[in-house]
Amino acid sequence: MYNQHMNLPPNFFNTLYNTFGEAGAVFLRTLPQRLETYAQRWELTLLPAFPNLSYNYVAPVLRRDGSEAVLKLGVPHREARSELAALAFFDGGGCVRLLESDPDGGALLLERLRPGATLRSLVDDDDVQATALLADVMEALWRPAPATHAMLTIGEWAAELATLRTTFDGGTGPFPTLLVEIAEHLFSELLASSSAPVVLHGDLHHDNVLAAPGGRWLAIDPKGVVGEREFEVYALLRNPPGWPLAQPNPARVLRRRIDQVAERLGLDRERMRLWSVAQCVLSAWWDYNDADPNAGQDDLRVADLLWREK
Repeated sequence: MYNQHMNLPPNFFNTLYNTFGEAGAVFLRTLPQRLETYAQRWELTLLPAFPNLSYNYVAPVLRRDGSEAVLKLGVPHREARSELAALAFFDGGGCVRLLESDPDGGALLLERLRPGATLRSLVDDDDVQATALLADVMEALWRPAPATHAMLTIGEWAAELATLRTTFDGGTGPFPTLLVEIAEHLFSELLASSSAPVVLHGDLHHDNVLAAPGGRWLAIDPKGVVGEREFEVYALLRNPPGWPLAQPNPARVLRRRIDQVAERLGLDRERMRLWSVAQCVLSAWWDYNDADPNAGQDDLRVADLLWREK
């Protein structure tokens, strides 16, 4: 019934069910009541949701003073709490500004960025410029991590790779054994030799950077991951989805992007490459789905290309 009245896309339901199980079902059943609760609490006029919903309900709203904002509601979980902590930490520096929040209810009220076009719109015409702008956002975001925080760490993410072997009784199932072994080794080695940690976005790609007033580009949807700077580039390398691999020479595209960001930000090029190999394998595992044998295959191809570049 709520789908009919709210006109929510079917894939939004599927994603929430598949990702969160019963908690996702509860979220969907109670969504109308949640919307009413936050509309009253924060004095908002609700507008129709954005069309590209995935893991969260996201909709434009008007505040009491007539200003625009964005209401984001999701299933409360570890990554959502990390996102909130990251938004508070960045405090509008290189990132969309947090206006209100309810951590227990999984609710965020964010500034609305205008004109709001994503950086993805630049990739086809000038990927060099798009990469340069992403590097600018990285530089604007990164600051030393606080001694205590509620954000995720690279180590916590890396530990999730162990569930792959658990799932396949110690083996690697449909995943290439060599790539899994390489990722396991790289996570161990790179974590042990990491430089001083900063607060990273954690998923900084073209669809998560929007045009803002004054010609600025700002990040949205930070994961809030604490670790060394060189880790951040992995999301750039694997995005937009399918685009790098569709180019005439994907390896050259990946190499140029790494070189460009390394030079612009003074990063260790080799560590950027190796972090990206490991994280692309982990990303493929996160996407694994019995019903879709192709899920995660692009990430594995990117990992393989990066590893072969050595």
